[in-house]
Amino acid sequence: MNVYCGIDWAERHHDIALVDTSGTLLAKQRITDDAAGYRVLLELLAEHGDTPDDPIPVAIETSHGLLVAALRTGKRRIYAVNPLSAARYRDRHGVSRKKSDPGDALVLANILRTDMHAHRPLPADSDLARAITVLARAQQDAVWHRQQLVNQVRSLLKTFYPAALDAFQGKQHGLARPEARAVLAAAPTPARAAKLSVTQLQAALRRAGRVRGIDTEARRLREIFRGDYARHPQPVEDAMGHQLAALIKQLDAACRAADELAQAAEESFRKHPDADILLSFPGLGVQLSARVLGEIGDDRDRFTDARALKAYAGSAPITRASGRKKFVGRRFIKNDRLITAGFLWAFAALTSSPGADAHYRRRRKAGDWHAQAQRHLFNRLLGQLYHCLHNRQLFDEHHAFTSFSAAPAAAA
Repeated sequence: MNVYCGIDWAERHHDIALVDTSGTLLAKQRITDDAAGYRVLLELLAEHGDTPDDPIPVAIETSHGLLVAALRTGKRRIYAVNPLSAARYRDRHGVSRKKSDPGDALVLANILRTDMHAHRPLPADSDLARAITVLARAQQDAVWHRQQLVNQVRSLLKTFYPAALDAFQGKQHGLARPEARAVLAAAPTPARAAKLSVTQLQAALRRAGRVRGIDTEARRLREIFRGDYARHPQPVEDAMGHQLAALIKQLDAACRAADELAQAAEESFRKHPDADILLSFPGLGVQLSARVLGEIGDDRDRFTDARALKAYAGSAPITRASGRKKFVGRRFIKNDRLITAGFLWAFAALTSSPGADAHYRRRRKAGDWHAQAQRHLFNRLLGQLYHCLHNRQLFDEHHAFTSFSAAPAAAA
């Protein structure tokens, strides 16, 4: 007798429902969200035939957390059902729109009983791949948070401290540079910046880690800070200086967090057996490769073919046809983190791969706008990555872009 388990996840407790192939409710129970509750769940599954060789499949509305970690043992298949999808299934069992936690658990169990083939289980990624996923996503979030703080600092400087924008905005990394943060921490107002001597500016640059061109940079900064700019009244300027100092402290912490997470992600990624294959692709550095690997995982059975991977990434177009109407456009339901990494990958590949650059230019001549051509290039690179990972081979420019390689030969 096949048994299916549905779990309605909540913050403090979880509702469990077990059904058989006929839809009969075999057991229902509420457990606490702690180790004791997880043990009760495993005992309940064991009472209804759960074994290491033939575990009971589980449907739940989340793909992470300690409860999922406790269930991800052995060969057990866990299906993370989207809450919107579960809500549609709920309407099949009644039109009154009633809702309860035990009822939702029963709905999830019945989803597996009737439509397990239409849902994908969580991938069987290695522990190292899952660790890379955690670190790569955390580093990406830290970078986004850092940029948000940089935008806030820039917006504030524009309102009362334009000299700082003139001093640092045109340089690489702009206001996120250690030198910019060190100088703004020492002089958070235009009045204090104008009083800084060359020696004080040199000291701030050294604290930021600069070792070359310190004298020239210090004199340049002093000239800018002593320039002619409009000013607020002194009390207002001092108040804005306090606000800037607080933002600079937050920006310092965000920059350190992003750097530390980047280092941890790189160290974990280099230990993975797929690292050399990913790094052989043009446009993929260590951090970007870690993001790509973190999103696609290392379970080779996760995607049936390259088309499934492209659809998951959102690089492949989607067709909507009804009667005489047919529309081909981009996907809106996709892995947003992977498609973001894909645009960066495609853009970087233009300068490191002649074949990628020729492919992009050919799409542009065909009428694609920039984002379309980039997405098309990412779609092709993703298919090549799928092939290389499954065949355990490194990227080869001449095999990847045969049409580009054949053109010079035909011309000769």
